Amino acid sequence: MKTSSDLHSHYSLLLGLVPPWLVTNVDLKMEERLVEIDVKWPVEHQVECPECGRSCSIKDHREERRWRHLDTMQFQTIIKSRIPRSECPDHGVKTVNVPWAGPNSRFTLLFERLAIDVMKAAKSIKEAAQLLGLSWDQVHHIQSRAVERGLARRELEEIKNVGIDEKSFLKGHKYASLMVDIDGERILDVVEGRTLEAANALWQRLPEEVRIGVDAVAMDMWDAFITSTKTHAPQADIVHDKFHISKYLNEAVDKVRRAEHKAFMKEDDETLKGAKYLFLKKPENMTDTEKERFKALRMDKLKAGRAWSIKEMFSEFWTYSYQASAEKFFQRWYWWATHSRLKPMADVAKLIKRHLPNILTYLRHLITNAMMEGFNSKIQTIKANARGYRNFANYRIAILFYCGRLDLYPL
Repeated sequence: MKTSSDLHSHYSLLLGLVPPWLVTNVDLKMEERLVEIDVKWPVEHQVECPECGRSCSIKDHREERRWRHLDTMQFQTIIKSRIPRSECPDHGVKTVNVPWAGPNSRFTLLFERLAIDVMKAAKSIKEAAQLLGLSWDQVHHIQSRAVERGLARRELEEIKNVGIDEKSFLKGHKYASLMVDIDGERILDVVEGRTLEAANALWQRLPEEVRIGVDAVAMDMWDAFITSTKTHAPQADIVHDKFHISKYLNEAVDKVRRAEHKAFMKEDDETLKGAKYLFLKKPENMTDTEKERFKALRMDKLKAGRAWSIKEMFSEFWTYSYQASAEKFFQRWYWWATHSRLKPMADVAKLIKRHLPNILTYLRHLITNAMMEGFNSKIQTIKANARGYRNFANYRIAILFYCGRLDLYPL
């Protein structure tokens, strides 16, 4: 269906075209629910070299290309054009840039903005693809371009506190290492594995001038993370994350409880049956029913009760303002834990002692990797949709898209 020149002018305005770009035809295909818009650059006008901006003559035109645009009244809208190629004395023959789309994209800038918003709202790329009427690969391509754009624009100058952590991915004990900007509440990058090489790769993604400005790094007591940080940011204090310390203490308490429960069950004693989570909860987080049962256990008579008390006592460590006072407290706590005749508690106490200098640094910097918990739901959703991803690079793109706080939109 051919339309009038007034309609051509109307679509030129809608597309934001500036002369000499012009709409030469608008074809409305009712049965296909499709609008096709032909756009042209007149041959008598010179073009700009995309490399240097120099005004050049037209060498020739590329074959016709098509771009998906925002729908017109629920009709899918396509822009068609044969793009001219410039003949620059310095850069040779180059395809010129078009105002409605980025280089090598099959979607207009406005459509990409819409797609990014849909991806942010959707639960998965599959769902976004269904809403947009695109394939999985097409939506992923838009996501990849958005992340590439965001990384190119990202500012890193003021990063003072970072965190390094690990997350499990897929089945078969596959891991990813993540670096976060604690103050900026964003994931900086993700690499496959939790080896020294993986940690090195994370640090190397940051420019050297950014690395030397880092004051402190929160992490678990994982040798690869420690070694890599000392190599790439030697000026930074290592801060062993207090939530990881709590995790080790809880695991030790649970080992004591399980061993004691096993011994009790041999005597048909069900005192500790179903009590696992009572020993992992803080009293202030217990329900009234849980508190009553906890009191009824007669904790002073149980090995698990003594282990729980040792664990709870350590929480006082984090309340000190001065390292010297905290160290004195630790020495008293360490003696109690190592003389408790509870091997799991003694073992975790020795682990903490080995790393004590980098645990005391918490009192100066007060940083943790707790913010990673805020990203967990998003990362879990990405993992749940793992079947759509063909390689780890796609995981990285998805995580940075949702958790990188990047400027994703085209200009």
